[in-house]
Amino acid sequence: MPVANQKKKVTASSKPLKKIVIDYSKPANDGVFDGAAFEKFLHDRFKVDGRPGQLGDSVKIVKNGNTIIVTYYVPIAKTYLKYLTKKYLKKNELRDWIRVVAPSKDKYELRFYNVEKEDDEED
Repeated sequence: MPVANQKKKVTASSKPLKKIVIDYSKPANDGVFDGAAFEKFLHDRFKVDGRPGQLGDSVKIVKNGNTIIVTYYVPIAKTYLKYLTKKYLKKNELRDWIRVVAPSKDKYELRFYNVEKEDDEED
């Protein structure tokens, strides 16, 4: 008789699997981005075992200056953090001006879109 699909319970190990840094210094220096609200958004929306907001010992979210460090002890996709960051930007109507860029393997940066000003004079 085949065994039914059973969900495996994910447990936290002693050493972290991954540490991801989200750097929002450029928008924060211009005063358009609130780091504390972003940290609270991540705490409330981050899902572990299908349940949002119940991080337990599996995920640690720490604000350090103009960066947020997410350390997780269970396997979670890095793109999930990018998804949550984009969702926060959309919620606060900042998505049109700020983008999420991955300059290295374990880091995300929030940058402004490059907008070139046209200095052409029309007669």
